[in-house]
Amino acid sequence: MTEQRDPPAGAAFSLATARVCTIVNMGSGRKQGRDIAGELRKALQGRVAALEIRGTEAGSDLPAMARQAVAQGFDLIVAAGGDGTQAAVASAVAGTDSAMAVIPGGTFNYFARDLGSGETVEEALKVFESPRIRAVDIGEMNGTIFLNNVSFGAYPEILKRRENIYRRWGRSRVAAYWSALVALWTLRRPLRLTVRARGREQRFTTALAFVAKSAYQLDMFGLEGADCVRQGQLALLVARARRPTPLVRSALRLAMGKTARYADFDLICAESFEIETVPRHEYVAHDGEKTWMDSPFAIRVRKGALKVLVPAGSGGRDAA
Repeated sequence: MTEQRDPPAGAAFSLATARVCTIVNMGSGRKQGRDIAGELRKALQGRVAALEIRGTEAGSDLPAMARQAVAQGFDLIVAAGGDGTQAAVASAVAGTDSAMAVIPGGTFNYFARDLGSGETVEEALKVFESPRIRAVDIGEMNGTIFLNNVSFGAYPEILKRRENIYRRWGRSRVAAYWSALVALWTLRRPLRLTVRARGREQRFTTALAFVAKSAYQLDMFGLEGADCVRQGQLALLVARARRPTPLVRSALRLAMGKTARYADFDLICAESFEIETVPRHEYVAHDGEKTWMDSPFAIRVRKGALKVLVPAGSGGRDAA
């Protein structure tokens, strides 16, 4: 599909004339995918021009399923799942004639909460009562779309630990936070970064660095940078800690809302970054997914590239 002009801010979206494809990650969150698919059918059947419900247990299938739906000319693609699911669908929808709706089904659901769509399926389904459409900014790293953040250093290791803990104890936020502490304590080597932004080059040695696109996530953890995101930029936060013990102290201060810029993190705001890492072949996390990638990393904002449905009257937390 070709690039389409952005719709007027808050323009109404006609469900009655829309061909709608829902893509449900059956394995996300607490495995309620089939229940969510049923709720979507009840909410949309008879209210849209055409409806297809598609699901998969394999997250790796999601990008191809979304690309197929776009190629088939669906007007609206509904993504039901966690942040990884939303990013996979957004990567296919961004820059096309199709719009996207977000139904949260994961553990944290930062993108849904950023949009003001709600944290639960029941809240998110209200978007179909009087839907509006809005173009929002997204992030891109070496061609990979992200909606919330990309991370280097400790965080990808946290995700690996989290998967093991989930398999043993089930999905919960307590399990997620416990996996973070375990990973931080076992961190072995710092990361060396060269960051180029706004015509300036800076070098860091750190245990953790992440580029944030979610103002909600930054606000939730008491970190600076949310204002940068709301102004259409990305926020790069680089932990001053290089080893496990000080990083755990930073995490504890963060949990108590006592993190301070320049005490725990250096902050750089820009619309684009080039980041080189040592080692060059780096394990990178993006919206909860993990990928081996090679440095340098070209990271930028794509302005208004994704059209999403939002509830009537919603300003969202991260309006483009």
